[in-house]
Amino acid sequence: MSQARVPRVAVLLAGGVGTRVGLDIPKQLIKIAGKTILEHTLAAFQSHPMVDEIVVMMAEGHLDAVRAMVRTGGYDKVTQVHEGADTRNGTTLKALAALPQDCPVLFHDAVRPLVSERIITECFKALETYDAVDVAIPSADTIIEVSPDDNTIQAIPRRANLRRGQTPQAFRASVLRRAYDVAGQDPGFTATDDCGVVLKYLPDVPIWVVAGEERNMKVTDPIDVFLADKLFQLTSSFVPEGHSAEEYRATLAGKVIVVLGGSYGIGADIASVAREHGATVETFSRSSTNTHVERRSDLVAVAEQVTAEHGRIDFVVATAGILPRGSLLDTSEETIYAATEVNYLAPVFIAQVFFPYLHQTGGSLLLFTSSSYTRGRSGYSLYSSAKAAVVNLTQALADEWGESGVRVNCVNPERTGTPMRTKAFGEEPADSLLDSRSVAKASLDVLLSDGTGHVLDLRKLDPMADPVDAQDLG
Repeated sequence: MSQARVPRVAVLLAGGVGTRVGLDIPKQLIKIAGKTILEHTLAAFQSHPMVDEIVVMMAEGHLDAVRAMVRTGGYDKVTQVHEGADTRNGTTLKALAALPQDCPVLFHDAVRPLVSERIITECFKALETYDAVDVAIPSADTIIEVSPDDNTIQAIPRRANLRRGQTPQAFRASVLRRAYDVAGQDPGFTATDDCGVVLKYLPDVPIWVVAGEERNMKVTDPIDVFLADKLFQLTSSFVPEGHSAEEYRATLAGKVIVVLGGSYGIGADIASVAREHGATVETFSRSSTNTHVERRSDLVAVAEQVTAEHGRIDFVVATAGILPRGSLLDTSEETIYAATEVNYLAPVFIAQVFFPYLHQTGGSLLLFTSSSYTRGRSGYSLYSSAKAAVVNLTQALADEWGESGVRVNCVNPERTGTPMRTKAFGEEPADSLLDSRSVAKASLDVLLSDGTGHVLDLRKLDPMADPVDAQDLG
């Protein structure tokens, strides 16, 4: 009888606290892009085909939060959750005690949520040849060595030979145990990472280096929270690759979609693509159905009409908006109220009105923003500020609705060829704009994804080129 294969294990080191980010919770429990950092990291290893088991080493007092996360998130590869030690090395020793004698194991910082499938794969494959593996990237900066006594430069190492270490670090478990056994006999033992322990105490064991990635960043300081959130937005790893026609049909068959602002532009294209693949789509707009999205009574009427006819609402897409241009000082009070009501209050009302229906179906809400939300521009103050509010609304609702099963995401389509853009800017070279139908397909991918709280950038040109997108005014 053949012997069972030793499992490949990933250990997530989640024992740190949020002191440096100014919080009273562990930083791995901070939410970015709709989930806690730890959940993003768990998802990367849960979905990887080479990972058989996951062990989580969590900060003291927070094990119940991890167990609840595992239970509700479907992370069935998690086999153990343990309390970490006071030090990184101590946590590694506790993890080793819980592992099979000689399994291949990856130790990964739980606060590196953007680790790629490639890095994980290459670490496991390298363990087929080497007993210890590190992950590192070249240093873009010159590294200097200073004297601890007078803070003057003592040496400048050759940059070509320098790397910045990341995780995972991978080992044959027996080899790492042996390194720690030797280290335990050294009264002056100190180390900041596990490869350092192997390097110092088992110098004859070569350590292979897998190429890391800049995006595989560690969330340590307050700015890192912001950067990680933006990286999730830019990489859009939560969105599956474009669905095939068969996949669209399988996913959309029998589903009911409400598109608010669907008379032309992106909204109309979303409706068209969804209908082509078997969805039932009802579109509403000011021009086609006299539906004013800023009026709660109109939204209630839409919800009642659709459920009376179809019995359910699975997805809601809100693309309606207006784009007032000009100096704020010259803008009338009427225009200010109209722009605020349609561009910001409408998404708020849509969320309130349609949540009960989406809760029944485990559905999804899709909102739209503009690239100008990241930095308000002269002439677009009302539009930019409202679109920034929609992004924050998306992220806040993802938190509020996290336990409900209702997902909410936001799409940022930049420089899209639609009637709104033509009206605002005149005719432009077609190859300088995103195609509206392509934006519609990407929007459907977001709508159908399992992610929540995400803002997806869809880009064609330099993102600094033009702050105004072309969403449908319906």
